[in-house]
Amino acid sequence: MTSPSIPTTSKATNDPRWRLLGDASADGQFIYAVITTGIYCRPGCPSRRANPDNVRFFNNHTDAESAGFRACKRCHPQHISSDVLQTQRITDLCRLIETAIQEPSLAELANYSGISTYHLQRLFKTATGLSPKAYAKAHRRQQDRQELPTRTKGKATMIMYFSLGQCSLGQLLVAQNAKGICAILLGDDAEYLRADLQQRFPSAVLHEDNAQLKKNITQVINAIEQPTANLHLPLDIQGTVFQHRVWDALQKIPAGETRSYTDIAQAIGSPKAVRAVAGACAANAIAVLIPCHRVVRNDGNLSGYRWGVDRKQQLLQREADNAKT
Repeated sequence: MTSPSIPTTSKATNDPRWRLLGDASADGQFIYAVITTGIYCRPGCPSRRANPDNVRFFNNHTDAESAGFRACKRCHPQHISSDVLQTQRITDLCRLIETAIQEPSLAELANYSGISTYHLQRLFKTATGLSPKAYAKAHRRQQDRQELPTRTKGKATMIMYFSLGQCSLGQLLVAQNAKGICAILLGDDAEYLRADLQQRFPSAVLHEDNAQLKKNITQVINAIEQPTANLHLPLDIQGTVFQHRVWDALQKIPAGETRSYTDIAQAIGSPKAVRAVAGACAANAIAVLIPCHRVVRNDGNLSGYRWGVDRKQQLLQREADNAKT
């Protein structure tokens, strides 16, 4: 195999970028290549550090490929942007914290993600607004909050009441527990909505009670048909700390207006967490009252909607029409 044709440079240790090898927070800033293997990588690649005499630096993957190097199959530097990598790492860390039996230490999280403890703290707080330790505590409090005193066979359960109705967007399901409305779901089939509710709240004991929820479901339907209607319904919004920050921002978008995912990320102080914002919108269980339908792409076009893009279009059009009157 012919070796890549590259310019002669001094020893890599003389370049300040050498100190950033192995640091995932530097991903996207430059590319490094190894002349003995003919491969180029992102700075945070977990591969063993090469001999500095064999390392060359490039501004981007295009320059590296022009010099004859090929992409690393381990870190895929030609496909994955630094923002996506960092967002995915932080998302994975959040899931690890949420599912761990015992709270992971900062060193364990750093080892798991391949990020130094210093940069992990900084990146995690940028994405979630909290340190990993504070996030773990907030998640535990959220879990405790969801468990009500009622128990079945020794296990804490949540009693949830739901009711089905019909609106211009199709079938509507409203569910609430002792603290307030925790789900508003839209769809075409009542059985599907029941199944969706149970899947979202697997530990809940569901009871259909149309009489108890009649007033609330009427108000929700009014909010759909008349977007300017003022509602005073108690909500029990259940989600992670990051999701709550996103959902709070959504509730501040006036009816008749839209925001992009980038706008929301900037509004919550996490400008690089655009994909995580999209994930929080998709996880929203309270349609309309937490208006994830008001979030669109940067170019203004509609993106996906948990309850169908057609419904999203109808909601936005209705709100826009009401705003003009």
